[in-house]
Amino acid sequence: MKPSRSGPFRYVPVVKRPPIQWPDGARVALWVAPNVEFFPFNQAVPFGIGINPDVLAWSQRDYGGRVGVFRVMKVLAKHGVRATVALNADVCDAYPEVIEEALKLDWEFMGHGETNSNMVDTMDVTEQRRAIAATFDRIEKATGTRPRGWLSPGVRMNWDTPDILIDVGCEYYCDFVNDDQPYLMDVEGRRLVNVPYSSEMNDLPAFMRANRTAEEFATMIKRQFDVLYREGEESGRVMCIALHPFLVGVPHRIDALDDALSYICGHEGVWRATASEILDAYLATDPTV
Repeated sequence: MKPSRSGPFRYVPVVKRPPIQWPDGARVALWVAPNVEFFPFNQAVPFGIGINPDVLAWSQRDYGGRVGVFRVMKVLAKHGVRATVALNADVCDAYPEVIEEALKLDWEFMGHGETNSNMVDTMDVTEQRRAIAATFDRIEKATGTRPRGWLSPGVRMNWDTPDILIDVGCEYYCDFVNDDQPYLMDVEGRRLVNVPYSSEMNDLPAFMRANRTAEEFATMIKRQFDVLYREGEESGRVMCIALHPFLVGVPHRIDALDDALSYICGHEGVWRATASEILDAYLATDPTV
């Protein structure tokens, strides 16, 4: 992808698009994206203090794979939500039981790099190509299904990333957080589809950067849903809730997720979808934008 002044997609404001119809007339396509990540103990931890070993920062994150993710699984299952996991490929070896339990729940997996300690945007094209291919291959081997989508570690891409993703068979992309509906991406004449992710309904910026309480996070999710549900009466909307099990999966926060999902799933016209299901439903409309 060549550097450009705008993104690799047309600007079409939401008020000028053909209406999107979700299955069964749903107003909102809800998808939940747990970021299930692995951080090598012998590398500095992002958002840590830059030392190695950084016992506090590392062990906080390791809690997600040991404990937090299983709480998230229980809550999502309670509400009939199949997650789409943004998965570090190294999780397949570090936390194999997490993969086993996620497969039992019929969760979807999308690529999220090998580890969140290595960001693809800092790699040269050869190393990035190796890392992305290895991510897709390792997840496919562990789960039996090749990922169809991608979220960059740290949501950090460079100009090579979209081309490499298409080369390995990626169909949807989640780095851009600039819409409430899917849209087509034109990468030098080749297609990706952006499925809306969220940097707002996301526990990491909410808890680690904005210092929101669990109750405030639940309220944010409900208010986001209320507006999208209202707008979705005219044209379907997508609502992503992005989670990190080491954050939302701690005891004093997990019930806030349960509360928010109870509220959302208590409404009619909510389609509990995976990212791939949203992709397929969107493409079935034969979109031009």
